[in-house]
Amino acid sequence: MVYAIVLAAGASSRYGASPPKQRVLLPDVLAALRQSESLGGILVVTGAHELETDADAVFCPEWERGPGASLRCGLAALPEDADAAVVVLADGPGLDPRAVDRVVARWQADGGDAVAATYDGVRLHPVLLARAAWPLVPDEGARAVPARLVPCDDLAPPGDVDVRPG
Repeated sequence: MVYAIVLAAGASSRYGASPPKQRVLLPDVLAALRQSESLGGILVVTGAHELETDADAVFCPEWERGPGASLRCGLAALPEDADAAVVVLADGPGLDPRAVDRVVARWQADGGDAVAATYDGVRLHPVLLARAAWPLVPDEGARAVPARLVPCDDLAPPGDVDVRPG
């Protein structure tokens, strides 16, 4: 079983906190994940801001340590039947569900500890982590975990919104 983890714990300091970017962008990310044909569930990891969501959520008290700490909170909260987690960012509103499905399909076909989407050769999200890789996640996040790369050049990258438009 593969679950999605949405990292939504950050302070939103560059974007601003009224409202924080997670409240603005999370609905689009969740909608994309729900269009995926590969996921058994979705878990949102919260931290700095209270978020209302219709998805399952877990609060990470160590969110200030970095995205890896938030990811570890999410991984620890997944059910025992979770074989892998697809990691995405709450501030990536351009997430394409086909990228999620490609990453999961590659992992199902070839195995491995980590599989990540690339866009024009740049490693971005989604990133799949098999259960064996979960203990390897440092505070800096999953980027430090070597991954098999899956080209998604025909899709738009998910984005990483750090500043408020306009």
